Amino acid sequence: MRRGYQISGAIFSQSGIKDDIEKLKKDSQQSDIWNDPKKAQKIMQELNAKKNLFDQSNSIFSMYEDLQALCELYKESPEKSLVEEGNNTLEALENSLDDLEIKLLLSDEYDQANAYFSIHPGAGGTESQDWAQMLYRMYTRWFEQNNYSYEVIDYLPGEVAGIKNVTMLVKGEFAFGYLKCERGVHRLVRISPFDSNARRHTSFCSVDVFPEVSDDIEIDIKPEDLRIDTYRSSGAGGQHVNKTDSAIRITHLPTGIVVQCQNERSQISNKNTAMKMLTAKLYEHYRLEKEAEMAKMKGEKKEIGWGSQIRSYVFQPYTLVKDHRTNFEIGNIQKVMDGDISGFIKEFLLFLRK
Repeated sequence: MRRGYQISGAIFSQSGIKDDIEKLKKDSQQSDIWNDPKKAQKIMQELNAKKNLFDQSNSIFSMYEDLQALCELYKESPEKSLVEEGNNTLEALENSLDDLEIKLLLSDEYDQANAYFSIHPGAGGTESQDWAQMLYRMYTRWFEQNNYSYEVIDYLPGEVAGIKNVTMLVKGEFAFGYLKCERGVHRLVRISPFDSNARRHTSFCSVDVFPEVSDDIEIDIKPEDLRIDTYRSSGAGGQHVNKTDSAIRITHLPTGIVVQCQNERSQISNKNTAMKMLTAKLYEHYRLEKEAEMAKMKGEKKEIGWGSQIRSYVFQPYTLVKDHRTNFEIGNIQKVMDGDISGFIKEFLLFLRK
């Protein structure tokens, strides 16, 4: 097998998960549970997540038994077809073990939550804005390949090419748990298509990720601490923006946190969404302030520039994508840009637990 699975030694101990399922089932069957719909929804989400883990572990046991049976058959009759089938079963088993181990590592409070996901270009104008567009394509492909839905909340196209800013709400199980690994600065090295002299350029974008928090979370947001601006969406238009003065930008003055929303034609709807984003972002801000150990996940707030990148994507003079936190790297850069980033996410989650 590719590697040992010492980190999650309890992977094959289902008793803890079964106990959790039974407790959640009892909670979900209480006669008054739907008197509090938010609490009921949270219980049902957690119950479904535990059931999925249990079903996945059952599938792993089944594949392991199939592999043992194939080995016994091969001892009796060493046929080439059995070797091929055994290799396919082993690969599927390893992939399932990897996936289950990562899910067991995602145990922080909001790892199962939906995630707000933003991409911001650094200095460099069109170059970095085009890089933001490339990252947007990479991440949305990963969302689709991993059965996550996403809603574009804010999208501002560049004047020449690319994106000035984009924020999405990514929905699905463990969305924040996986995507928190992508928070930081991403560096691109390539021959610029915008340089008539075909020189090599370096561009930067930052990715910010924070969880969608439940409505019962209380954050003290004082009206006098907010500056609320309305504006008309600009740019090329299309599916992302509209032409009315309904876009909302909210600045939380004490922290400097800014959120904005322009995906609805209703100013009220955009304001409600922006306030929900602000609550979530403030919750994450204060949580990370109080819990020093979470700093390893978020990292220091750094300038978008040299020395602050978490990952480099090199197109010339060679092709390589390298994560500077784990040293995990892939030479097939096109595969990565087409959304194959799960290896980077898994390696970083394992790195966090070392």
